[in-house]
Amino acid sequence: MENTPDARELNVKMSAKRSISTDKAASQASVDAPLVVMRNIEKRFPGVHALRQAQLDLHAGEVLALMGENGAGKSTLMKILTGVYQPDSGSIQVEGKEVAIPDPRTAQNMGINIIHQELHLMPHLTTAQNIFIGREPRRGFGMLVNEAQMNADAAEIFERMKVDIDPEAEVGHLTVARQQLVEIAKALSYKSKVLVMDEPTSALTETEVEHLFTLIADLKAQGVGIVYITHKMDEVKRIADRITVMRDGQTIETLPAAGTSISKIISLMVGRELGDAERAEGKPGVQEALKVVGLKRGRAIRDVSFCLRKGEILGFAGLMGAGRTEVARAIFGADPIDSGEVHVRGKRVNIKSPRDAVRLGLAYLSEDRKHFGLVTPMSVRDNVTIASWERYASGRMWMQDSAMYKVAASFVDLLKIKTPNVDQETRLLSGGNQQKVVISKWLLRDCDILIFDEPTRGIDVGAKAEVYKLLQGLADQGKAIVVISSELPEVLRLSHRIIVMSEGRITGELDGRTATQESIMTLATQRQYNVA
Repeated sequence: MENTPDARELNVKMSAKRSISTDKAASQASVDAPLVVMRNIEKRFPGVHALRQAQLDLHAGEVLALMGENGAGKSTLMKILTGVYQPDSGSIQVEGKEVAIPDPRTAQNMGINIIHQELHLMPHLTTAQNIFIGREPRRGFGMLVNEAQMNADAAEIFERMKVDIDPEAEVGHLTVARQQLVEIAKALSYKSKVLVMDEPTSALTETEVEHLFTLIADLKAQGVGIVYITHKMDEVKRIADRITVMRDGQTIETLPAAGTSISKIISLMVGRELGDAERAEGKPGVQEALKVVGLKRGRAIRDVSFCLRKGEILGFAGLMGAGRTEVARAIFGADPIDSGEVHVRGKRVNIKSPRDAVRLGLAYLSEDRKHFGLVTPMSVRDNVTIASWERYASGRMWMQDSAMYKVAASFVDLLKIKTPNVDQETRLLSGGNQQKVVISKWLLRDCDILIFDEPTRGIDVGAKAEVYKLLQGLADQGKAIVVISSELPEVLRLSHRIIVMSEGRITGELDGRTATQESIMTLATQRQYNVA
């Protein structure tokens, strides 16, 4: 082409057109490119190969469900993304650039935040102080904390979440469910591009879950990428765009949530098919193991009466705050009562402390295993045997280490606890395996009356089946068991009878063989006590 003015003008137009086309392609590539790319991540701990060439992609404006059994590597992978752990090898890209994330502060500065399954709050501080710890608004030339502004900012976040929490309330006085909401508020206080949620609904009511899902939808619309770790299949099917399944530290497969069946997800998680769970079988005895008459404590427990027979699993259902945990703690002597009677094996007893309860053959597995069930810096061996140390004491100075080792190892085998050995610090185990250690502690104590409060909280599908089998086996041996659970399928699966509570009262009792989720929820939403 000749170098004429017309030719030069045509060249300029063609060049501009090519440039526009290139810009559009680059823009589209930017939109389609993952927000986070993790490749070939390796991580070892003493005796544990936690991650093996793990992979993960997360796009802006999506919910990626990260699933797998306990010990599969989900939380470890996310702790690497958020700077808690450092990978032994592998690469991380954020917004197309390879990055190193040496600590959580660096991750937060990149817009990467996590809501941990285990609460990381300071109970003596207010909710607002917990949310803004280390970055409080200042006044007086930066010398003083602007408490009023901090409380107002916290209130704004709570309002956005549609929850009623006082910014000036001490966290230690809140329920576990409300502490979980404070954790969520803390993560939202940062301008997050990537938000990791590790079992965020494990302690929330249905209403609070609905508010959380609405919030997640808002965050997606803002382009936030969300990694959602959960064992609840209904949540995955409802909010996830894609599903990444991990097993034994490896990424097994990533699938679209739409069109992927629950049985397919479970098969990938556990590496085997799990049959449909059947309802509790076996006939409980007629001999009374525990009887509660007219138990009262303020507005939390209002005239609660029931009996528990040997060989029976008695389920307690109800919405969060119904009073189920409060009843369990009162029976076990953890909280005082205003009035009422407790009878153990036909004899009225006066239980003033958990020590009294244990001496009478009662055991209580708390819903908060981290604070009330375990001493996490201690070994698996010590945690399994801690409630039975008098059996292994040789005089006042020495413990029978070999006997403790042997019995702890037997429970590791029995419950399939994933740990390299019984000397492993319990804090290094996954949440589900920590729960199994707590169960082992009470099984070793050989208590006759067992109260399990949320026994499978944070436990995956495969481990749940193992716990269910274990509880049914204990009932077959004549143990009397109370199971408190927020998961209705679990209550229906395990219980011979089901007691339903609402606002501190018992609103009904159902036969476990004929009860339905609908019949339980009808009673759980009643406000007045119905006389049968």
